Amino acid sequence: MDEVGGDSPWGDVPSQSPSTKATENPFEGETGSSSKVKVPQSLEPTSSQALKSPVGRQPRTPRRAVAHQVRLQALDDDLGPLGPLGDNAPAAQVDQPPAPPQKEQVITHNVRQPLASSQGAIGRQMLDPTDEDDVEPSASGPRIPPPVQPSAGTPMRRDTQPSVTIEQAAKPSFEITVGDPHKVGDLTSSHIVYLVRTKTSSKAYRQPEFAVTRRYRDFLWLYNSLHANNPGIVVPPPPEKQAVGRFDTNFVESRRAALERMLNKTAAHPTLQHDGDLKLFLESEAFNVDVKHKERKEPGLGESKGMFSGLGISVGGGGKFVEQDDWFHERKVYLDALENQLKALLKAMDTVVIQRKGLAEAAGDFSNSLHALSSVELSPALSRPLEGLSDLQIRIKELYDRQAQQDILTLGITIDEYIRLIGSIKQAFQSRQKAYHSWHSAESEMQKRKATQEKLLRQGKTQQDRLTQMHADVADAERKVHQARLLFEDMGRLMRSELERFEREKVEDFKSAVETFLESAVEAQKELIELWETFLMQLDAEEDEQAFYKPPVEPAVRPGERRMSGDTAVDSQAAAVLTAEDSD
Repeated sequence: MDEVGGDSPWGDVPSQSPSTKATENPFEGETGSSSKVKVPQSLEPTSSQALKSPVGRQPRTPRRAVAHQVRLQALDDDLGPLGPLGDNAPAAQVDQPPAPPQKEQVITHNVRQPLASSQGAIGRQMLDPTDEDDVEPSASGPRIPPPVQPSAGTPMRRDTQPSVTIEQAAKPSFEITVGDPHKVGDLTSSHIVYLVRTKTSSKAYRQPEFAVTRRYRDFLWLYNSLHANNPGIVVPPPPEKQAVGRFDTNFVESRRAALERMLNKTAAHPTLQHDGDLKLFLESEAFNVDVKHKERKEPGLGESKGMFSGLGISVGGGGKFVEQDDWFHERKVYLDALENQLKALLKAMDTVVIQRKGLAEAAGDFSNSLHALSSVELSPALSRPLEGLSDLQIRIKELYDRQAQQDILTLGITIDEYIRLIGSIKQAFQSRQKAYHSWHSAESEMQKRKATQEKLLRQGKTQQDRLTQMHADVADAERKVHQARLLFEDMGRLMRSELERFEREKVEDFKSAVETFLESAVEAQKELIELWETFLMQLDAEEDEQAFYKPPVEPAVRPGERRMSGDTAVDSQAAAVLTAEDSD
């Protein structure tokens, strides 16, 4: 018994220490209860381990007060009936749900993030049994839906539409004008320079508006570069060269209008408007230097540039091409017939223009003859109408010249443009033919390599090294055949879309050109009729001038009326002399 009594103090120490602390704080009694649960494991060690346990509890007491009180408070709800340890606040601890402290922290963290710093103070208030009644209504408050309802206001942000749609951002707008043509250089190097102004919404350019000067050969460079960069695409071509009369005013104006249409159609194309050479042409201020630098970086600027060079495929002409697709065959026949008809129409249009210019020259000659006759005629009653008719013929001559130039700039330039576009389509057909020949040449090369491979296979293991290399060569040849076939098929699909685009634009352009041509013809005829009617009214007024426009006392204002008034004065004086002689 003495040994047991001697051992009892070691066993009573953990039971007495929490009982004494329970009188001070009920929550520390809970920690003591939890320690009682763990006592059976601590009783198993020897007495030397039991001596260390009271020493270890003294530094643990502040840890219980700071950190473990909140964690053990939830355990107090699960271990509710602990006997006399929970007598201080039984009802408050039993009614408090285990989850509210966690829910309160989550809600206050999500809804009221600025009050996160006050959560520590709330946790300290929860430690007091007298404040638990105040914590429960505050914990139940965030459970109400209104704090969560502001998330329903997020659809208001979805209603806001972007300022620029995706289609507009992907398809920037271009407005290009070619103007101010003027001659520069001396007799040996004289040429016409044009001012190219561009307004664009594309972000690829440094500024939305800019202007550069270009000559005709720069437009030719742009066309050749775009055609080499984009095989299969119908590139709008520039007007053709003209060695004789290239400084004529009418020719310069027609070329300026054709170059402007070329640039606007190129910039409106969904693929060509993103080409780097177009950006260089429109934006570069040192164009010649930039072109030379580009050619040094890309010396192979020619037919091998583009999709063919990237595949390492030969683009030779090959044999004669026989079209296998009926759709392309029909389009080729149609384009040939259309080209012939447009050329015939352009020839007839040139005849009409030449006739209008001939009429203008005839009207000028007629006016000169009438003016010479009016200057010789002695009778003012006849010389004045002849002079008026001479002036009228001068105005008719100007009208015919203007109408002839208007015919060229409306319908003639459209016909010439589509003749050149058909030539560009034929170049696209040639690119497709080259792709076809490249595909078949790659197939023939693959067949040769396969035949060599079969020969090596028959020889057995003696040619193992060559056989391995031949396997790699055959695989490379098959890859080239596959790529060439895909290129040919892609170019066919691209040309189908390009020809459909050509048909749509052709209908729109010709309708607009014919309407403008008819409107200009109607306006010219109205102006001509107005000129003749005005002249007839003047003649009628001159015939009735004495009866309606010349009072006997007031002199006339117009120069012609002065001459008429002089004639009447002479007649009156002659009549006075005759009456005087009769009286004598």
